[in-house]
Amino acid sequence: MVAGNNLFFPIVVFASFVAILYISFSGLWAHHSQKKLSFVERNGTHFILDGGVFYVNGWNSYWLMDYGVKENGKYKVKSMLQAGAKMGLTVCRTWAFNDGDYNALQISPGQFDEKVFRALDYVIAEANQQGVRLLLALVNNLEAFGGKTQYVKWAWEEGLCLTSSTDSFFYNPSIRGYFKNYLKTVLTRKNTITGIEYRDDPTIFGWELINEPRCATDASGNTLQDWIEEMSTFLKTIDSKHLLTVGLEGFYGPKSPKRLTENPEIWASDLGTDFIRNSMIPTIDFASVHIYPDHWTPVEDLEYKLKFVARWMQSHIEDGDKELLKPIMFTEFGLSSENKGFDPAQRDRFYKIVFDIINNSAKNRGSGAGSFPWQFFVGGMEDYSDEFGIVPWVRPSTFKLITEQSCRVAQTRGVLLWQTNYLKRLCSH
Repeated sequence: MVAGNNLFFPIVVFASFVAILYISFSGLWAHHSQKKLSFVERNGTHFILDGGVFYVNGWNSYWLMDYGVKENGKYKVKSMLQAGAKMGLTVCRTWAFNDGDYNALQISPGQFDEKVFRALDYVIAEANQQGVRLLLALVNNLEAFGGKTQYVKWAWEEGLCLTSSTDSFFYNPSIRGYFKNYLKTVLTRKNTITGIEYRDDPTIFGWELINEPRCATDASGNTLQDWIEEMSTFLKTIDSKHLLTVGLEGFYGPKSPKRLTENPEIWASDLGTDFIRNSMIPTIDFASVHIYPDHWTPVEDLEYKLKFVARWMQSHIEDGDKELLKPIMFTEFGLSSENKGFDPAQRDRFYKIVFDIINNSAKNRGSGAGSFPWQFFVGGMEDYSDEFGIVPWVRPSTFKLITEQSCRVAQTRGVLLWQTNYLKRLCSH
């Protein structure tokens, strides 16, 4: 998903709730120092941290690096990471790429803007300061922030013979070389603030190869499967410490029996992806799934969409439990504010379904390992929002859902050790 339109909330509610937040949380971080963290690992269907099972209550703020480049942007980055920690959230998913676009990290193949890299350094260092870990995505299937389209443009500019499809990104040897060089540069980057190479920094929860990959020019899925196998193996030779996922939306492929019963529509099996096959690769540590019923089905009925959400999640958790034997993370989900008759209470219902299913899986020690709403931002940066974006503390009922989920997940070992006493106070209200 990418940025778009603004969402408006009553100013009075915002002002009163900010006051509540200030009373509740002021002074909490005054003596916060650099934290020595352990790497998150995997054991079967579970994440492991400091010897125990670890469940995630996370969120998306894709914009952190991009905003960190701006003159006064670092304050927004810090505010978002701090707010996430105050809500008991433990992992933020964000972009570690910007290819050939405004404020590009990678200006051209192998050429990087040090100013932008320092902004990413800041995001990682500040996440550590706030006690939050990061799930970092490495390229986009979509055009936003360059993505695979930009890689193909670079290849055209160098005179390479390519098809007109941007899917050349997945199979052209030269483009594969571009991306491998990018991976190596990012993974071995030495943070100018902490002095730690990214591959050695446990603040990073894990890597995501590509956001929402699709390769519709090869509906069999062989092209994308080969790319995932090659890139995940390459990444692991450089960084064996961090977890790795693909970045899938979760669609079942043309040979999957679930393509007819669980996919949102028939087209979803013809995109060159296959949730089971792609996630089964040994170098992939956990599976990722997205949830966007608004964009995936023309049916407008809210009840139909909410039933789909529950069925979609339960199907993938079943896959993790019985077939993949890996954790399942719902790394994006959202309900559009552009729906006819939209009311924020509908989004609350959506969030509650997601949180309840994750919580039930955690209680049963299942593979449902975490969820990440798309997307959170802070006030004064509405240009970065979209039809799914929210300032989470503006609507008290939404804020309550998020913090209650942090408390519930914490009861099943979904809390960082330093948060324990703080969450006792938060969850006792």
